[in-house]
Amino acid sequence: MLPFAAAALTPVVYRVLGERTAYYAAAVALACFGMVASQLGTEGPVSFAWIPSLGVSLRFYVDGLALLIGFLASGVGVLILTYSGGYMHHEPGKAKYYTALLAFMGSMLGVAFAADLVSLFVFWELTSLSSFILIGHYSDQRSSQYAARKSMLITVSGGLFMLIGFLLLANTVPAPHAFDLAWMVEHPAEVHEGLVEAGMLLPVLSLVAIGAAAKSAQVPLHIWLPNAMEAPTPVSAFLHSATMVKAGVYLVGRFRPILLPEGVHGIPEWSLLFTVLGLVTMTVAAILAVAATDIKELLAYSTASHLGLIIAGFGFASELGAETGAFHILNHAVFKAALFLVAGIIAHEAGTRRIAHLGGLGRDLPVTAAITVVAALGMAGVPPFNGFYSKEFLFDAAWHAAEAAGGLAWLYPVVAVFGSVFTFLYSVKFMMLFFGEKPEGLGHVHRPPAVMLVPPAILGTIAALIGLGGVTSSLHLAPAPLDHFVGEVVGSVLPPGAEHEPFHYHLPDHVTPPAVMSATTIALGAAAYPFYDRLHDGINRLLSVDPLRANWWYDNAVFGLNDASVAAIPRIQTGLLRTYATWTLAAVTALALGGYAAASVPLPAFEGLNPSMTYPILLVLLVAAVGAVAVSVAPSHVAGVLTLSILGFMVAVFYVLASAPDLALTQLVVETLSLVIFLLVLDRLPSFYGEMNRGRAIRDGALSVAVGATVFVTVLLSTAAHPDSIASHFTEPAVTVKKAGGHNIVNVILVDFRGFDTMGEISVIAMAALSVLTLIAMRERGEIQ
Repeated sequence: MLPFAAAALTPVVYRVLGERTAYYAAAVALACFGMVASQLGTEGPVSFAWIPSLGVSLRFYVDGLALLIGFLASGVGVLILTYSGGYMHHEPGKAKYYTALLAFMGSMLGVAFAADLVSLFVFWELTSLSSFILIGHYSDQRSSQYAARKSMLITVSGGLFMLIGFLLLANTVPAPHAFDLAWMVEHPAEVHEGLVEAGMLLPVLSLVAIGAAAKSAQVPLHIWLPNAMEAPTPVSAFLHSATMVKAGVYLVGRFRPILLPEGVHGIPEWSLLFTVLGLVTMTVAAILAVAATDIKELLAYSTASHLGLIIAGFGFASELGAETGAFHILNHAVFKAALFLVAGIIAHEAGTRRIAHLGGLGRDLPVTAAITVVAALGMAGVPPFNGFYSKEFLFDAAWHAAEAAGGLAWLYPVVAVFGSVFTFLYSVKFMMLFFGEKPEGLGHVHRPPAVMLVPPAILGTIAALIGLGGVTSSLHLAPAPLDHFVGEVVGSVLPPGAEHEPFHYHLPDHVTPPAVMSATTIALGAAAYPFYDRLHDGINRLLSVDPLRANWWYDNAVFGLNDASVAAIPRIQTGLLRTYATWTLAAVTALALGGYAAASVPLPAFEGLNPSMTYPILLVLLVAAVGAVAVSVAPSHVAGVLTLSILGFMVAVFYVLASAPDLALTQLVVETLSLVIFLLVLDRLPSFYGEMNRGRAIRDGALSVAVGATVFVTVLLSTAAHPDSIASHFTEPAVTVKKAGGHNIVNVILVDFRGFDTMGEISVIAMAALSVLTLIAMRERGEIQ
């Protein structure tokens, strides 16, 4: 809760600290990092009651995966907020910016540690909301507005699919644990068995996959991520490399032990879905990154590609797959956050982000160049840099899956190598911006302030140390420092109690299929790099064919809906009460009858009139029926209202005959008042209806029959039920007389048991009366016409 409390105070703090609010926010992030670090070595849930009637709690759970995401959200947050102190120096809206960043960090920590499905969904949507504000930071720019709307539409829509999956999942889990994600993680066999028996495994798996794909920019939902680069660079570094986009892969890792049963060989539903999705995204996004013309666009497509690598890793039903996903979450966050901050330095100091206008930056920015070399080669998967090791795990997992399944599964290692070749190409291209000759027009580039240089230097150092750990481990000089922690993360994405080897990464010490795949990737990438510009131009020519671009489909769908809305408004918003009543009643009727049919609700038999019905009551009903027919044939407004009032008065007489004088009195008062008001209003309207279109009359008649049928069926269904009665509680003298001090049940309920409700109704009437009196007074003074 600390980030949310700090976010609420940020506007006030900004009035006092001004530009130094960045360091206030960084201090909050550092405190969060310390609290996350305090949980190292612990595991288990903590719960606070939220909606006890539904078994929903603010329940949180600590394990390796939660700690990893928590460290990234808070640790990278410290560096990004510090960096912002220099980058946002002359930018507008800084109070809003730091408020939204802190709220986002709190939301991401909530996602990481949430152990209740409802809590997870709430924090999940809060990340979408806060990222919408951050992506649309430059709210006066159309491109920023477009990017924010696109990200919100795709990620929130994906979240709604995920919510449906959560509800289906909760419906198959035993009642005390319906929404308890921590219990599901600890008892995956029971959950999986329940899903299979209910036939819900594939629906839940697909819906959760849609939510994860939308948040982690998987093909074809990747299109929001490049546009999100309209946000300030620190936002891109924080949300779109280390945190927000990691929410989707976190979700896949969290549900992996639940939906992927232990001991499954071959290609189960989980593996087929996520492995294919991840490898396709990894390859397509890498190709699009080669086509990029802007450094942040290149990094955006690169992010989608590496997220695909993580998804593919989690998709493989092996321990190697778990190691791939867990380790690459960390590696990617480190080198990609560093590269985004480098991109910010380039844009800030060189004044451009166009790849064609950049080059030879290393002479003016030597420290930044060193950081870029370490991070870019890690992104390329070149040994001994950090990204190499997790990509080696991917190659190993793909090879073993192909060996086990055979057939088309051999496409796994082939596609993994093919996509990695493009990864190598764009990574080297980014690195080469610091080498070679400067383009014409690019003058001296000033060195960035220390506050902008230190955060990427720290991230670059961490990336270098991870890579160095693999070297020292290979030489048996010292174990890699992250082995134990990453092992804890791997254990949290495997079924509980599953035996697995201790996590260990090192350089290859003999020829293996993964080593050959890595060498092939580097060799092909090095051979293709001299033709980078040709590949770049060729891919862009291919993308000029509209149907081949996912954005073309998105824009046509969204703007097509806009056009449809514009065309539909004149037909729907006609200004006629008849039109609005028609749409409303038709929709309610269709939903009600459709709901009964979809639920296969049995229609109880209609027994007709009660044999014990008295003649006076029968006479009243006949008069009411005659009045109803008279309303439909009335020649004028006045005649229609007068015949309609017959129905109301007959209802009052019916209450009298049924020994309900209170209700009869209320009905008489309401009916009389309604009749008087109608007649007063009708005095201002024409006396006759005029000519009526026959088609409209037929439509209205059919609609009235449908509404009557809906009411009839609803009454039959509701009166056939036998719900638990609470009437006996109110008829007890100990309640009505002693506690409430009254003998009339209706009055006791209205005054005592519904006191606040009645007071609210009275307050509404009083406010409406005051508004009417105010308008009358203003009109008399000539202030309104």
